[in-house]
Amino acid sequence: MISRFGLVKRKTGLDDEAFLSHWRGTHGPLAARLPGLRSYYQHRIEDARQFGVDHPRGGWDLDGFSELQFDSVGAMKAAIASPEFAPTVEDVAKFLGEIRLVVCEKNVVVPLALGDGPFVKRMSILRRHPHVSSADFRREWQERHAEFVRHWPNVLGYTQNLVVDRYSAMAETAAYEAVPVDGIVEFWFRSKDDVAALFKSDLVARTQEHAHSFIAEITTYFVETVQIA
Repeated sequence: MISRFGLVKRKTGLDDEAFLSHWRGTHGPLAARLPGLRSYYQHRIEDARQFGVDHPRGGWDLDGFSELQFDSVGAMKAAIASPEFAPTVEDVAKFLGEIRLVVCEKNVVVPLALGDGPFVKRMSILRRHPHVSSADFRREWQERHAEFVRHWPNVLGYTQNLVVDRYSAMAETAAYEAVPVDGIVEFWFRSKDDVAALFKSDLVARTQEHAHSFIAEITTYFVETVQIA
């Protein structure tokens, strides 16, 4: 399973309500028609504060993340080569001022178990240190770092999305410098208070000490997620 994430910024002059209405009510149904699409989520940013981590924040200024899931990269490429893709491209200019895209391999570290209670979701954009290769980033993140997080209490779910390709526009492959993202984190907790308490613990402090060795920037957001398809 792969995810094609869009890092989206609404069009200048469009207020939050109009942006959300168009994204969910107009653009969502267009993208949901793509052949081979397994799932489609829209993650609206509801809190853009840097929360918990002590890493520098990246320069991202976003309103949301789109996420289209396919069985494989080949299935995704077939979808964007299909006739159903063109209307989604045409619609983007009507409500987005900027979009960057990354294709990610999903690695579920802590399987999602929300239960019946309330929950919050935090998503983070990661950028590796310049001296760390993409192969070393993968190893440190998916092996050692993941093992740290498996032992954190009060985590309802944790998924790593490793970037394997980048797009500076809807279908144009881009260099790393154009879309400097190495990973996207999905974290689920019961509440923001749980997050705040957890990130003050010694266990998380040790995890973050390791993170500083290979991650240069972490940009955090709390999001509201809606499944479109």
